[in-house]
Amino acid sequence: MRIELLDITPNAEKVIETAGRTSYQSFEKQTDSSYKPFIKMLIRNKHESVLEHATASFKISGISRALTHQLVRHRLCSFTQQSQRYVNEDNFNYIEPDEIRDNPNTHKIYIDLMEHIRNQYSQLRDLGIKKEDARFILPNSTESEIIMTANFRELRHVLTLRGEKAAQWEIRRLAIEILKILKKKVPDVFQDMEIDEENQIIQIIQV
Repeated sequence: MRIELLDITPNAEKVIETAGRTSYQSFEKQTDSSYKPFIKMLIRNKHESVLEHATASFKISGISRALTHQLVRHRLCSFTQQSQRYVNEDNFNYIEPDEIRDNPNTHKIYIDLMEHIRNQYSQLRDLGIKKEDARFILPNSTESEIIMTANFRELRHVLTLRGEKAAQWEIRRLAIEILKILKKKVPDVFQDMEIDEENQIIQIIQV
């Protein structure tokens, strides 16, 4: 799994403060560092609509179609994904779950199946089947690449939902890695979200 931050709103936390203070008309309280307690107050009071004024874009690769099928359900995000209609998948890469890979018997079954599908896909293409139809036999494990753009409010929602213990393992890993990036870039916006010892995202109580 590879995640690259492509773009993020410049001075995002100050933009959020300015937007919030427009609502409260409290510009006289704005200083070089006032955004820190102000954003904390917004999150504590669940005034998160103000967070929509800042966005981040990520390039995500080395993930499965099983993951992207879940991710694109978040309809307030914007996505552009590698196309199986236009891209030749003769030598497609795939993601193997740890539980399958760590068992020699299941690992062999999995690898053999992937190779069989790869060969059958190539045969279909050799017989003149278009990529848009040959892709119907490709598995959910097929490796994919996707661009995701979302505002900070939606990112908080996605990370909370997909970072919890009950989430599917691959998308939980994605959520954790994105949170690590965001906590470096805009720590105050994600100050109440932490990665615990069980490798899940939890929200800490704001005081």
